[in-house]
Amino acid sequence: MGKPTGFKEYNRELPEKVAPAERVKNYNEFEGLYSEEKLNEQSARCMNCGIPFCHSGCPLGNIIPEFNDAVYRKNWEEAYKILASTNNFPEFTGRICPAPCESACVLGINKPPVAIEEIEKHIIEIAYEKNLVKPTAPLIKTGKKVAVVGSGPAGLAAAAQLAKAGHAVTVFERDDKPGGLLRYGIPDFKLEKWVVERRVQVMEEDGVVFKCNTEVGKDIQADELTRNHDAIVLAGGSTIPRNLPIPGRELKGIHFAMDFLKQQNKRVSNIGFDAEDILATGKDVVVIGGGDTGSDCVGTSNRQGAKSIRQFEVMMQPPAQRTQHMPWPTYPMVLKTTSSHEEGCDRYWGINTKEFLGDDKGNLRALKVTDVSWELDVMGRPIKFNEVEGSEREIECQRVFLAMGFLHPQHEGMINNLNVHLDERKNVKAKEGNYRTNVSKVFAAGDMRRGQSLVVWAISEGRECARKVDEFLMGHSILESKDAVNQFEQVF
Repeated sequence: MGKPTGFKEYNRELPEKVAPAERVKNYNEFEGLYSEEKLNEQSARCMNCGIPFCHSGCPLGNIIPEFNDAVYRKNWEEAYKILASTNNFPEFTGRICPAPCESACVLGINKPPVAIEEIEKHIIEIAYEKNLVKPTAPLIKTGKKVAVVGSGPAGLAAAAQLAKAGHAVTVFERDDKPGGLLRYGIPDFKLEKWVVERRVQVMEEDGVVFKCNTEVGKDIQADELTRNHDAIVLAGGSTIPRNLPIPGRELKGIHFAMDFLKQQNKRVSNIGFDAEDILATGKDVVVIGGGDTGSDCVGTSNRQGAKSIRQFEVMMQPPAQRTQHMPWPTYPMVLKTTSSHEEGCDRYWGINTKEFLGDDKGNLRALKVTDVSWELDVMGRPIKFNEVEGSEREIECQRVFLAMGFLHPQHEGMINNLNVHLDERKNVKAKEGNYRTNVSKVFAAGDMRRGQSLVVWAISEGRECARKVDEFLMGHSILESKDAVNQFEQVF
């Protein structure tokens, strides 16, 4: 414990941000870093609880009190080793994770929780600065070859762990650069792409080979992969977006969120594309969907110079604080105001879009909407909505971005060719305990297996899947288990 009275002496503080009016002028990250003094104070707020619930809040099982203590003592190598023992990519989670660990922080019962996510980001950035981030693959290799399909966070985590175990790893990516969602889904103002490229370079130094512009099932057949590799990890993500098939869906100006975001990411990186430009410039924009992807559309629309921005959510507005139905340390479904909302956006709750309305040229001109009320069960959970009588109206709009989540992975091509079984939600069926599919030597991890989820869960899945692949190939695994206590004992 860095300072026994730290949690009483210091309040939670976050680094300063560039003002909204300034940051919308570019696509750069806008959150600063702590001064050395502030970082020391924030790490001192950790109480090193007898039962650190932050461990269970984190899908990776990060050993949080210990790295906070190391940060307080300014022992950067120890802090980095503790963090890297459970998390392959703190530079990603330190920027874009919703921090379920902070929701489970014991200090958060009656005070703002420890700024775990920010401390995590500072540890890894200091580690890079001090040249502590180095390749970890052993000189003596196993002779086993593993193919990882997909270079999002799950695929990258699996590849990094398998390389650490001494296997020859090749990552197949259908896009032109590795990173998956990290590169072409998350805007640069949240995650600049040099951060992704820096990590990819470390992995290449570890011997991981990236083959981009290669779609398995199209550019290379799935059975060729199984013939030439000792194991395969499917980590292609959940890529089929949820549609809104209402009248007028065919009108021009209605786009899936990821098509919009991917285009802008390519523009920022000066990468060309063949599709027609999707731009919010000078338009009345409606984002349908209240999650993080919708928020990213809001931030991107602001930077493109939209005339107005509205964000629709069919659910009712969540409470500002925990209720009796979401007690600590569970993850609270409370109102979240993101940095993109701060930049300008009108948010609508309990609203349902019934029809897209167009002009005589086939362009979107407005939405027909109604307000809705929800029936709740005894636990306060919504079970059914009803339209509010007399609330139907039109809202002027020339651009709609559908950000309502994803259904399942793409089945055409690789999945169909491999004949892997699917679960009831049409994800690749593989048990969490072993991550193996019904096809010999084929494993699955991340959103492709569990469905749409968080980046931190994808990393966790990739790590756990890699351990099971290593066991499959070698009869046992040298890779660390998810058990944070055992992990800590192994590292130290």
